[in-house]
Amino acid sequence: MSSGMFAGTAWDREPHCERCDQVESACTCPPMESQPTWIPPEKQTARLSVEKRAKGKVATIVRGLDPTESDLVALLKQLKTTVGAGGTISDATIEVQGDQLERVRKALVALGYRVKG
Repeated sequence: MSSGMFAGTAWDREPHCERCDQVESACTCPPMESQPTWIPPEKQTARLSVEKRAKGKVATIVRGLDPTESDLVALLKQLKTTVGAGGTISDATIEVQGDQLERVRKALVALGYRVKG
C-alpha cells in the first residue's frame, strides 16, 4: 500500500485488463487488433472515369476499391492534396471535382495501385 497522493484511489492499483478485469500481468486474453488489415494497393485495381453532373459540373470517379478493406478516407485526402481539388466519398466510390483523370491516374500509380480507364 502506498502512502502517496494517490493512495487508495484507482491510480494506486495495478493496471487491469478491460475485458477480464485481471491484473495485466496475469491476464490471458488474446491481444486486441488495434489496426484493421487493409488490402495492399498492388492487389487492387482502381477503375477511373469522368462523369458529367448536373449544371455542367464534371467529376473524376474512382471505383473498384474495396470499401471495407481499403482506407478510402485517407486515399481521398491524399488525392485531394495531390490534385489540388475537392472531393468526397459516395457509395464506396471516390469523387474528385473536375476533369482530373490524368492527375488522379498518376497519383494512384505512384501509390502502387493498378489503374484501368
